[in-house]
Amino acid sequence: MKKTSNTQRRTLNIEWSADGFCRETPTQEYRNNKTPPKYDLEDRLLDFAVNIVELTESLPATRSGNHIAGQLLRCGTSPLSNHGEVEAAESRKDFLHKLRICLKELRETKRWLRLVGRLKKLGQPTNLAVCRGEVEELIRIFAASVRTAAKKWERISRFSSLASSVGRWTFASGVLSDV
Repeated sequence: MKKTSNTQRRTLNIEWSADGFCRETPTQEYRNNKTPPKYDLEDRLLDFAVNIVELTESLPATRSGNHIAGQLLRCGTSPLSNHGEVEAAESRKDFLHKLRICLKELRETKRWLRLVGRLKKLGQPTNLAVCRGEVEELIRIFAASVRTAAKKWERISRFSSLASSVGRWTFASGVLSDV
């Protein structure tokens, strides 16, 4: 594998903002774009939750509209709070479990958004296209994160089970002997 010096890699232009957080300042490459790329998953989840709330508020106040709005509001805003739980996971297993819960809620949101899109009685609610596009991207992000975390967990658990089964054996001068 060829090594690349740090001078050849793009580095972030970081500065402290007024609110005390570290933020990336846009480079010339991003200043020309109307929408800068989003790096912070929590900000994306927050924006997604806001869009879901606005969408549910635009649904009609009928029996079916209220039911769908309630379900969509619960599953569409929960990934934001569950992501906070992911960040505070107490173990690798807990981390993976909470990450899967986020993914499950996003998939449920996708199904409710598909239903809203198919119901002609509901009309064309605010932010429906935006929410459907964003939920697809978030599902891809979380699915990739779950796959990565599961692979790491599998490697670690395989190694620890191997270490515990060999734990009472010692390896000295090329010979395996029982302790």
